[in-house]
Amino acid sequence: MNRMSKIEPQQVRAESFERCRILFADQLNLARGKYVPMSEAHKGHARMCVGTFAVTYDKALVAAPGGGLLTGLPDMELAFDPASLRPSWEPNTQIALGHLRFQNEPFALCGRSALARAIEAWRARGLDPMIGIEMEAYVFQRGPDGSWVPYDTPGAFVYGTGPFADPAGLIEDIWATAAACGIPIESINAEYDAPQFELTLRFADAMKAADDAFLFRQMAREVLYKRGYLLSFLPKPFAEKSGSGLHFNLSFTKPDGGNAFADDVASGNLSDTMKGCIAGMLQHHEALSAIMAPTVNSYARLQPASLSGYWANWGIDHRSVTVRVSAETGSAARIEHRLADCAASPYFAMAALLQAALLGLENQYPLPPQELNDGLETINTDRHTPHDLATALDALEADTVLGAAIGQELIDNFIAIKREEVRIVSEKPEAEQLAYYLHYI
Repeated sequence: MNRMSKIEPQQVRAESFERCRILFADQLNLARGKYVPMSEAHKGHARMCVGTFAVTYDKALVAAPGGGLLTGLPDMELAFDPASLRPSWEPNTQIALGHLRFQNEPFALCGRSALARAIEAWRARGLDPMIGIEMEAYVFQRGPDGSWVPYDTPGAFVYGTGPFADPAGLIEDIWATAAACGIPIESINAEYDAPQFELTLRFADAMKAADDAFLFRQMAREVLYKRGYLLSFLPKPFAEKSGSGLHFNLSFTKPDGGNAFADDVASGNLSDTMKGCIAGMLQHHEALSAIMAPTVNSYARLQPASLSGYWANWGIDHRSVTVRVSAETGSAARIEHRLADCAASPYFAMAALLQAALLGLENQYPLPPQELNDGLETINTDRHTPHDLATALDALEADTVLGAAIGQELIDNFIAIKREEVRIVSEKPEAEQLAYYLHYI
């Protein structure tokens, strides 16, 4: 296999590009869209069928609310700013991200619009959400029979770097391409189990963080696939190895530019904002799991003693809890939420997290006691994520307060699609379940 040629940063005018790749994340976090010539991209909109919100991974059609199956599958429109196109990892191409509209109104099923509403709700309180994202993924290569097998990294270890962790130099390609595309990487290293990697993006305002995460995941998968490898963010591809998560590191910028959490840990007295955020995340823990762990496979990862966000608990600098308050102070102070996996749409998941946090603050939910036990064998709560996606969807449906905050039509559509997915996947043996998801996540 030949190495891909390095993509150089694009420093020329948009007029010199041949095409635009228009993208949006659906409720399955698939990167849907189309290529158009730049003459079309200058219009700032593109029409696509609303039925993309009526299908499962295996293209089964579902009469999900808002998906248009029973109303003739009409068009929706992706509206974007043609002056704000992003560099692509493909030659002669730029990328457009925008908000979905339906019948000249914001489309209720648009996850990016749901995130925009959550951001504005926090900004109305004088706080601007900032988020850093950590992703975990395994790399596969083709085996002798053509099947996908784990990437051969016999010398890999946790926090490993260099050729023993990555003998084919795959991370070098991802890093160089991300830089060329303007996606800022904070760090990359081998994780606990080989061939797993942690891929961390630099924190940014919440919308940019979601855009970066959405594009980075797609870019990294495409770059490696062209080299003959499969980068999979599937939450639990190997029963005997660690699961792969998606961690959100949340802080807020105040009007004066400071971090609202700057002094919480150092003072020994958490602010009302931090306490409210944690309480809200824990109050809605079970419902959040359906959005943040949205596949049947997700619940193989969410288990006790797995450092995965299973328990509804929190602690300071404690990795066995769901909501971890970092010990860092000043500009680096933050809350880390550890429940999600990368099957989740970053837009939908971040919208849900911000709305849960805001509900905690506005409704003054009581903050449970801090987890001071090991969090592995001894835990201070009996609340945890549901044991399967079907039960998690029931919890999300029952949590009407969170649903109303996020957007009830979006929730109803998601539940309908995912219940059909549960029906399809639950009938399959484990190997077929993994095959069902592998090429999409």
